[in-house]
Amino acid sequence: MGTQRLVTLLAVNGDIQRAAASELLWPDCPPKRAAANLRTALCRGRRVRGPMVINTSGARLQLAPSVTVDLYRSWDKARQIVAGHSDLPGDFEAYITDLTQPLLPDWSEEWLTLERERWDQMRQHALEILAQQFVTAGRYLPALQTALSAIAIDPIRETAHRIIVEIHLEEGDIASALKRYRNYQALLKREFNVAPSRHMTQLVQKLHSA
Repeated sequence: MGTQRLVTLLAVNGDIQRAAASELLWPDCPPKRAAANLRTALCRGRRVRGPMVINTSGARLQLAPSVTVDLYRSWDKARQIVAGHSDLPGDFEAYITDLTQPLLPDWSEEWLTLERERWDQMRQHALEILAQQFVTAGRYLPALQTALSAIAIDPIRETAHRIIVEIHLEEGDIASALKRYRNYQALLKREFNVAPSRHMTQLVQKLHSA
């Protein structure tokens, strides 16, 4: 179990100092015990048949170059979208699969908290940007599905809700646009006693003044 946790830590964080790794993996242990646990995890990892997965260089640890990490591919895809360097995919469902995956949801490690937040922020922004690109291209179903994927990460954040309102308006579906706005308005009122932004409210106000 210690070896698995160590490999996962390196996959998420990249290379790391031995002392930092032992502290993160065994925070409740005294430093000497944590360091001993780390040595045990490394020794057990070396006994596993097959190529080495952990490289050691002095006081630093890192995954071997031969190890493939799915998270790296997902991060790269998100970065490309945020930077505006990616083309709109034809098969959007397969394309956004990586961006809908949370980071190790079944793990309770404390050191994962910040890394989960970093990944959630990155993938949410990527999904929102991708959804807006689909809207601009007139591809409303992919835009809607992508925006809904962004909402699943953080239902409170407004951007994806606003994109969905815009999609319904582009399609001439006024009733659905109003329903989405009112549901989001009720959510904010219930949770924080605040209202949607003026930008979002203006989208709906135009309907009443038309």
